[in-house]
Amino acid sequence: MHLFRLDASIMPGNSTSAELAGAAEAEWAAAHPEGTVTRRNLGTDPLPGDLWATATLAAFTPEDQRTAEQKDAAAFGAGLAAELTAADAAIIAVPLYNWGVSQHFKTWVDLVIAGAGPTAELLKDKPVLLVTSLGGGFAPGTPREGWDHSTPYLERILRDVWGGDLTTVRRELTLAAVNPAMESLRGLAAEYHTQALDAARDAGKALVRS
Repeated sequence: MHLFRLDASIMPGNSTSAELAGAAEAEWAAAHPEGTVTRRNLGTDPLPGDLWATATLAAFTPEDQRTAEQKDAAAFGAGLAAELTAADAAIIAVPLYNWGVSQHFKTWVDLVIAGAGPTAELLKDKPVLLVTSLGGGFAPGTPREGWDHSTPYLERILRDVWGGDLTTVRRELTLAAVNPAMESLRGLAAEYHTQALDAARDAGKALVRS
């Protein structure tokens, strides 16, 4: 069996999303000791921001008229898409940055779509775990309810565009431990941490059915 794992934290040594993804992966690996994993870390190895435009324009250019740059960009996007289609299951770990989708993750999505086309169901019926971490609180009734513009987009792409059988694990209040202004929320943040780890392990076990 083959797992695709993507991380997007810019702080890989202290990443909540990576911790949760690792807990889920450990469950998958325990069930598939002979399994293989393809890893891509957009935080440590970001993709060139202008590459997606070149790949997209290549799709509207007859193949015999494409520049060398367009051919290379199109092939690169197709390779990214192939990483998804080759997987039996996927773990996608993406933190919330500035209330939206980070540029380096969006670049990856755009390149995959450029390489496969906008309607390709690359994860059709495959178990997919989305792990996302949020520094603040965005639950109903909180001051910033509705400010999370990342999670709905991630779910739309992974489930509705690419067809994955999606499970989402969220952990909020990750900055409570280091932000003095959030000191009163540290107990709740610790509860969220425990709950998210449990949910990630359960979701990792669910990936085993792949």
